[in-house]
Amino acid sequence: MKKITLITSPGALCSVLLLTTVQAADPQSPVGQWRTIDDQSGKSKSIVEITESNGVLTGKIVELLEGAKEKTCSKCEGELKGQPLVGMKILWDLKKEGDEWTGGKIFNPADGGTYASKAKLNADGKMLEVTGKWMFFSKQQQWQRVK
Repeated sequence: MKKITLITSPGALCSVLLLTTVQAADPQSPVGQWRTIDDQSGKSKSIVEITESNGVLTGKIVELLEGAKEKTCSKCEGELKGQPLVGMKILWDLKKEGDEWTGGKIFNPADGGTYASKAKLNADGKMLEVTGKWMFFSKQQQWQRVK
């Protein structure tokens, strides 16, 4: 029988522990998964995963829920027309400014429009207020953090 010996340094062990800690949900960060709610029906429609790279937030649809009316982007134009909603990037270029993330864009597959966007966490980090704005019109949604 062969014997395998694994040798690790204390530094390697600390790195593994640090990585595990970093991946835990930070209530002061919008990084993680969020449940979107349909404005008209009040039903959950999708799970959006928000990631951060170099201080910039991006969000994509990772799951459609029972409240989702469509599975593909029928209102989209160009290369997005008819593409699956799961995997579609709908939020990008949000940068931290004070207690908000601003200067980004949000794509609404329901109407095929792209809007200026910002997001703000509530005090306990369980709700994310996402705003899309076009000219003088704005629309807000409350996204719920998924555990």
